Amino acid sequence: MSRVAKLPITLPKGVEFNNQTDTLSVKGPKGTLSLIKPSGVEIKVEDGSLNLSPTTPADDAITGTIRAILANMVKGVSEGFERKLELVGVGYRAAMAGKDLNLSLGFSHPVLFKTPEGITISTPTQTEILVQGSDKQRVGEVAAKIRGFRPPEPYKGKGVKYSDEVIIRKEAKKA
Repeated sequence: MSRVAKLPITLPKGVEFNNQTDTLSVKGPKGTLSLIKPSGVEIKVEDGSLNLSPTTPADDAITGTIRAILANMVKGVSEGFERKLELVGVGYRAAMAGKDLNLSLGFSHPVLFKTPEGITISTPTQTEILVQGSDKQRVGEVAAKIRGFRPPEPYKGKGVKYSDEVIIRKEAKKA
Protein backbone atom coordinates (compact mmCIF):
# COMPACT_ATOMS: atom_id res chain seq x y z
CA MET A 1 0.00 0.00 0.00
CA SER A 2 1.17 3.52 -0.72
CA ARG A 3 2.62 5.73 2.02
CA VAL A 4 -0.14 8.30 1.57
CA ALA A 5 -2.92 5.71 1.88
CA LYS A 6 -1.47 4.32 5.13
CA LEU A 7 -1.87 7.64 6.97
CA PRO A 8 -5.11 7.92 8.98
CA ILE A 9 -7.35 10.97 8.62
CA THR A 10 -8.25 12.43 12.01
CA LEU A 11 -11.73 13.91 12.27
CA PRO A 12 -11.73 17.20 14.24
CA LYS A 13 -14.56 18.07 16.64
CA GLY A 14 -17.75 19.10 14.87
CA VAL A 15 -16.98 17.08 11.71
CA GLU A 16 -19.20 14.11 10.81
CA PHE A 17 -18.38 11.43 8.24
CA ASN A 18 -21.14 9.40 6.56
CA ASN A 19 -20.34 6.26 4.57
CA GLN A 20 -23.46 5.43 2.55
CA THR A 21 -23.83 2.79 -0.15
CA ASP A 22 -22.91 5.01 -3.09
CA THR A 23 -21.59 8.29 -1.60
CA LEU A 24 -19.18 9.51 1.04
CA SER A 25 -20.10 12.78 2.76
CA VAL A 26 -18.32 15.00 5.26
CA LYS A 27 -20.30 17.58 7.23
CA GLY A 28 -18.77 20.35 9.32
CA PRO A 29 -19.18 23.97 10.39
CA LYS A 30 -18.19 25.33 6.94
CA GLY A 31 -20.61 23.13 4.97
CA THR A 32 -21.09 19.67 3.51
CA LEU A 33 -19.03 17.97 0.80
CA SER A 34 -19.75 14.64 -0.88
CA LEU A 35 -17.89 12.23 -3.12
CA ILE A 36 -19.08 9.28 -5.20
CA LYS A 37 -17.84 6.14 -3.46
CA PRO A 38 -15.07 4.51 -5.50
CA SER A 39 -14.92 0.76 -5.96
CA GLY A 40 -11.84 -0.98 -4.63
CA VAL A 41 -11.41 1.16 -1.48
CA GLU A 42 -12.51 0.09 1.99
CA ILE A 43 -13.07 2.84 4.58
CA LYS A 44 -13.24 2.17 8.32
CA VAL A 45 -14.02 4.70 11.07
CA GLU A 46 -12.06 3.93 14.25
CA ASP A 47 -11.59 6.21 17.29
CA GLY A 48 -12.38 9.45 15.45
CA SER A 49 -10.15 8.70 12.47
CA LEU A 50 -10.62 7.27 8.99
CA ASN A 51 -8.49 4.38 7.78
CA LEU A 52 -8.45 3.39 4.11
CA SER A 53 -7.34 0.12 2.60
CA PRO A 54 -7.47 -1.29 -0.93
CA THR A 55 -9.60 -4.37 -1.61
CA THR A 56 -7.09 -5.71 -4.16
CA PRO A 57 -3.38 -4.90 -4.72
CA ALA A 58 -4.31 -3.25 -8.03
CA ASP A 59 -6.28 -0.57 -6.14
CA ASP A 60 -3.25 0.85 -4.27
CA ALA A 61 -2.99 3.99 -6.40
CA ILE A 62 -6.66 4.95 -6.17
CA THR A 63 -6.59 4.39 -2.39
CA GLY A 64 -3.91 7.05 -1.95
CA THR A 65 -5.82 9.44 -4.22
CA ILE A 66 -9.12 8.93 -2.36
CA ARG A 67 -7.31 9.40 0.97
CA ALA A 68 -5.90 12.75 -0.19
CA ILE A 69 -9.34 13.87 -1.47
CA LEU A 70 -11.03 12.88 1.80
CA ALA A 71 -8.34 14.66 3.85
CA ASN A 72 -8.95 17.83 1.79
CA MET A 73 -12.71 17.47 2.32
CA VAL A 74 -12.25 17.16 6.11
CA LYS A 75 -9.94 20.19 6.19
CA GLY A 76 -12.33 22.16 3.95
CA VAL A 77 -15.43 21.68 6.11
CA SER A 78 -13.50 22.41 9.32
CA GLU A 79 -11.05 25.21 8.37
CA GLY A 80 -11.73 26.06 4.71
CA PHE A 81 -9.33 26.96 1.92
CA GLU A 82 -8.26 30.32 0.53
CA ARG A 83 -6.27 31.55 -2.42
CA LYS A 84 -4.90 35.10 -2.61
CA LEU A 85 -4.42 36.94 -5.91
CA GLU A 86 -2.57 40.20 -6.55
CA LEU A 87 -3.08 42.71 -9.35
CA VAL A 88 0.19 44.18 -10.66
CA GLY A 89 -0.01 47.09 -13.09
CA VAL A 90 -0.90 50.76 -13.34
CA GLY A 91 -4.67 51.18 -13.15
CA TYR A 92 -5.38 47.51 -12.39
CA ARG A 93 -8.13 47.39 -9.77
CA ALA A 94 -10.61 44.96 -8.26
CA ALA A 95 -13.85 45.81 -6.45
CA MET A 96 -16.90 43.91 -5.35
CA ALA A 97 -20.21 44.91 -6.95
CA GLY A 98 -22.72 43.00 -4.82
CA LYS A 99 -21.72 39.35 -5.22
CA ASP A 100 -19.87 39.98 -8.49
CA LEU A 101 -16.20 40.86 -8.88
CA ASN A 102 -15.54 43.92 -11.03
CA LEU A 103 -12.02 43.96 -12.52
CA SER A 104 -10.26 46.82 -14.34
CA LEU A 105 -7.38 45.11 -16.14
CA GLY A 106 -6.34 47.56 -18.83
CA PHE A 107 -9.00 46.51 -21.34
CA SER A 108 -11.41 48.96 -22.94
CA HIS A 109 -14.18 47.43 -20.80
CA PRO A 110 -14.45 46.26 -17.19
CA VAL A 111 -14.44 42.49 -16.61
CA LEU A 112 -17.36 41.24 -14.49
CA PHE A 113 -16.93 37.84 -12.81
CA LYS A 114 -19.96 36.19 -11.19
CA THR A 115 -19.17 34.43 -7.91
CA PRO A 116 -20.13 30.73 -8.06
CA GLU A 117 -22.10 28.96 -5.30
CA GLY A 118 -20.05 27.87 -2.30
CA ILE A 119 -17.27 30.40 -2.96
CA THR A 120 -16.79 33.79 -1.31
CA ILE A 121 -14.67 36.45 -2.97
CA SER A 122 -13.48 39.55 -1.13
CA THR A 123 -11.18 42.46 -1.96
CA PRO A 124 -9.24 43.63 1.14
CA THR A 125 -7.51 46.29 -1.01
CA GLN A 126 -7.94 47.44 -4.61
CA THR A 127 -5.06 45.23 -5.75
CA GLU A 128 -5.82 42.08 -3.74
CA ILE A 129 -8.46 39.39 -4.27
CA LEU A 130 -9.20 36.69 -1.69
CA VAL A 131 -11.02 33.54 -2.87
CA GLN A 132 -12.37 31.35 -0.03
CA GLY A 133 -14.42 28.18 0.19
CA SER A 134 -14.68 24.69 1.60
CA ASP A 135 -13.91 22.78 -1.63
CA LYS A 136 -10.19 22.96 -2.49
CA GLN A 137 -10.71 22.10 -6.15
CA ARG A 138 -13.39 24.80 -6.67
CA VAL A 139 -11.32 27.48 -4.86
CA GLY A 140 -8.34 26.72 -7.12
CA GLU A 141 -10.54 26.65 -10.22
CA VAL A 142 -12.12 30.05 -9.48
CA ALA A 143 -8.71 31.58 -8.70
CA ALA A 144 -7.34 30.19 -11.98
CA LYS A 145 -10.30 31.64 -13.92
CA ILE A 146 -9.72 35.10 -12.40
CA ARG A 147 -5.97 34.84 -13.15
CA GLY A 148 -6.82 33.76 -16.71
CA PHE A 149 -8.35 37.16 -17.54
CA ARG A 150 -4.86 38.73 -17.56
CA PRO A 151 -2.02 36.29 -16.70
CA PRO A 152 1.27 37.92 -15.68
CA GLU A 153 3.56 38.72 -18.58
CA PRO A 154 7.32 38.09 -18.34
CA TYR A 155 8.68 41.51 -19.39
CA LYS A 156 7.14 43.92 -16.86
CA GLY A 157 5.34 41.41 -14.61
CA LYS A 158 1.95 43.07 -15.15
CA GLY A 159 -1.21 41.03 -14.70
CA VAL A 160 -3.11 38.97 -12.14
CA LYS A 161 -0.81 36.67 -10.19
CA TYR A 162 -1.04 34.38 -7.17
CA SER A 163 0.45 35.98 -4.05
CA ASP A 164 3.06 33.22 -3.74
CA GLU A 165 3.84 33.07 -7.48
CA VAL A 166 7.31 34.08 -8.68
CA ILE A 167 7.39 35.58 -12.16
CA ILE A 168 10.62 34.92 -13.99
CA ARG A 169 11.42 38.16 -15.79
CA LYS A 170 12.88 38.34 -19.29
CA GLU A 171 15.27 40.95 -20.54
CA ALA A 172 13.95 43.28 -23.26
CA LYS A 173 15.40 43.37 -26.76
CA LYS A 174 18.64 45.25 -27.20
CA ALA A 175 19.39 47.47 -30.15
